[in-house]
Amino acid sequence: MIDLYWTVIPVMLVHYFAAHPLAKSDVVRSNLVILLTWVWSIRLTHSYFRREKWQWGAREDWRFADMRVKFRQHWWWMSFFAVYLSQQIFLLGVCLPMYAVHSTENVWNVLWDNLAAIACVSGVVFAYIADTQLHNFITKNEMLKDLGAPTLPNLEHGLWRYSRHPNYFGEQLWWWGLFLFGWNSGHGWTFVGPFVNNLCLVHVTKLVEQKMLKKERTRAEAYRKYQKTTSVWIPWFSRKCKNV
Repeated sequence: MIDLYWTVIPVMLVHYFAAHPLAKSDVVRSNLVILLTWVWSIRLTHSYFRREKWQWGAREDWRFADMRVKFRQHWWWMSFFAVYLSQQIFLLGVCLPMYAVHSTENVWNVLWDNLAAIACVSGVVFAYIADTQLHNFITKNEMLKDLGAPTLPNLEHGLWRYSRHPNYFGEQLWWWGLFLFGWNSGHGWTFVGPFVNNLCLVHVTKLVEQKMLKKERTRAEAYRKYQKTTSVWIPWFSRKCKNV
């Protein structure tokens, strides 16, 4: 349930900050941030339901399933701190720029606010394309498996040719674009939200890649080669791999 929770709370928070009796903000900047938050939320919600075959909460995230096995009888209280409570803090942290936008009446800065908007939109589009390419890859492999045909070992085309986690890159670009709105409002300290989020993403990326290397031999070898030739997050041209 926590993945879907992430798509809803930022929308609720931005409206809370905007409607608060003590709120003060530039109208254009406020409306733009609200609109962009809705666009981001719709994209992420659609990605969630598409990934889950249009079901709600029918499948547990594999990371939490692994943690359930690891902690066993202690999972009931570990999950409270490691999953639920910690993610409330993360959500509030990354949404701090929304608070900043609605706590100052600094006028619209055309250059920097437009740059922030471009970063946010680019992040949403980038993440959507990456998620769509991943969805199509998984769907094709499931079809090949049902037919008894060999599956594709690794996704290495489209945006995934230039980054091992282009969907993560797009998502982080969105949050850093949002930070620019906070910075333009005179609250540069709100960088702490996306920065801590980046640090958490390092751990998530490590978990995902460890899982890929535990796949069957063909897929694990393909992914190991992929690691040596492709950038982790930031899209870049592939490197030549001399020794695999």
